[in-house]
Amino acid sequence: MHNYMFIILLLLKAALVNPFYLPGLTPVNFCPQEMEKPNCKSDIKVYVNRLNSKNTILDYEYHDFDFCLGNEDEDTPVENLGQVLFGERIRPSPYKIKFLKNETCRLLCNKFYDGKVMADVRKLRRLKHGIAKGYYHHWIVDNLPVTFCVSHGICFNGFPMGTTSLDIIGGSSGKSGYGEVYLFNHVDFIIEYRDLSHDPNYFDDPVGGRIISVKVVPLSINHIKEDSLDCDNSEMLSLNDDFHDTNIIYTYSVKFLKTDIKWASRWDYILNSKSTTSIQWFGITNSILIVLFLTGMIGVIFLRTLRRDISRYNQFDSSDDIQEEFGWKLVHGDVFRPPACRLLLSVFLGSGAQILCMVFVTLVLACLGFLSPARRGALMTCGVVLYICFGFVNGYVSATFYKAFGGTLWKKNIFLSAVLCPGIIFAGFFLCNIILWSQSSSAAIPFSTLLLLLFLWFGVSTPLTYLGAFIAFQRSSWSYPVRTNQIPRQIPPQPFFSKPLPATVMAGILPFGSIYVQMFFMFNSLWAHLTYYMFGFLFVVYLILLVTISETSIILCYFQLCGEDYRWWWRAFFSSAFTAFYLLVYSVYFYLYKLTIVGVVSTVLYFSYCLIFVFIFFIMCGKYCC
Repeated sequence: MHNYMFIILLLLKAALVNPFYLPGLTPVNFCPQEMEKPNCKSDIKVYVNRLNSKNTILDYEYHDFDFCLGNEDEDTPVENLGQVLFGERIRPSPYKIKFLKNETCRLLCNKFYDGKVMADVRKLRRLKHGIAKGYYHHWIVDNLPVTFCVSHGICFNGFPMGTTSLDIIGGSSGKSGYGEVYLFNHVDFIIEYRDLSHDPNYFDDPVGGRIISVKVVPLSINHIKEDSLDCDNSEMLSLNDDFHDTNIIYTYSVKFLKTDIKWASRWDYILNSKSTTSIQWFGITNSILIVLFLTGMIGVIFLRTLRRDISRYNQFDSSDDIQEEFGWKLVHGDVFRPPACRLLLSVFLGSGAQILCMVFVTLVLACLGFLSPARRGALMTCGVVLYICFGFVNGYVSATFYKAFGGTLWKKNIFLSAVLCPGIIFAGFFLCNIILWSQSSSAAIPFSTLLLLLFLWFGVSTPLTYLGAFIAFQRSSWSYPVRTNQIPRQIPPQPFFSKPLPATVMAGILPFGSIYVQMFFMFNSLWAHLTYYMFGFLFVVYLILLVTISETSIILCYFQLCGEDYRWWWRAFFSSAFTAFYLLVYSVYFYLYKLTIVGVVSTVLYFSYCLIFVFIFFIMCGKYCC
């Protein structure tokens, strides 16, 4: 226990450390066009990404809306596996920005829609639908998300397509802000940079600078003509329901501001949040108190048991009576009896070990900074690769338990270990993908990526599973300290709290209580499209969860054996895994009271993804009991 507390305190200290950049993430130097050189570029590339909304799970590509398009022949950042799985679709934009060159009301493009042409009407309706649904642009400049800042310095990744309320931008057009839909057809780029010309830390040809932040101020401006642009015009561009002939002129402005913030700290204003940190500390404190309570309870149980056993042995030493076994000692000849459905239990334990190892290593790498937000898609890519590689652990653990249970269907054991749980997860994602395909959403995984996942599953993970199982079957089986009786002992009637269902339901409360605060931040980041970087806190909570699960299982198994019920294998698994049931209940609560998702399709997708996550959590927690 002292080792656990030392690790937890060490990780709490690590959780306070500011994020840092690794050597692999090299800064890009920019300089004015007249000073451009190979290691100092003047063009600042703006890339567009998918559009998403907190009101729906259906994401769409930038090209799905009729915006100004960039040159598709330009080079774009290569998307890794994690980015594709998360639905990111990065494309070049038409915005032309030169370092330190301010622009004012520059024309981007002109879009004319004929109210009598149905194709044009559909494009306008799609724009209006996107604004009404609250879709956000997500742009990238120098590997930084373009942010939209509101009052009190609160900044969000991305900015809205438009608005249906004038209160958001503080404008006035003489019309009601409700019932009207206004398109943001102008953006003001505010680019903060650090000047390297007089930086004492920069000795290699000190010219130019490095981009620190990119913020935008979106505006709705009803431009009249291309040759007479007026970005100070207060009249807003409204998309009416009647869809008359409409002319939309897109413009932008650029302003450069010097700052003293270092390049290594440029993500801080996006990631740092004092309010969420205080809540995290509350959650950590609550979790530690739960661990201390369970540890004290286990200590009391074992101390009382040992003291009572010693006193009984002392009484028997002073008499010639035959020592009669009592309590949990009555079932010593049945406690290692193989469980029912031994094949299924061993498969679940192997898959749980695979997930446990994947989550643990991923969180360690994230805490060390290898999976920072600057490495887009790295977290998901790392998780998938580790899950595939830990197929060896799956096969080894599953075969070890199955052999210890006395199983003989070893081929079936290996096959189910390789395909059952991964197959359920893949089938769930595939069904969700069919729904996304039917809605033409950019979140749909391309067919080529699905083929890649199938290759990783059957071409890499499955052989590793067979290899791990082969090694386990070649080794000698566990040797139990006592022999199992040939005739099973009759189990006496159990009190209500010791019956399987009540005991299992009670078992999941405390483990879930240790993680519910962290679950809020994870769900909020996932469904509200926020950047999550509290991996130090998450790792601490993960360790506390494992300790809580193990201690809860010990207590319940002890009381079960004291009741002379030796069927503890599945009870231990379900008592730990039932924490996932409370996670499912929390996902329903989060949907009803925290989310603003509307529509049948989005609701089905939300609960489908939650069920997949709950199943993964179920298998992972169940494994840690054994």
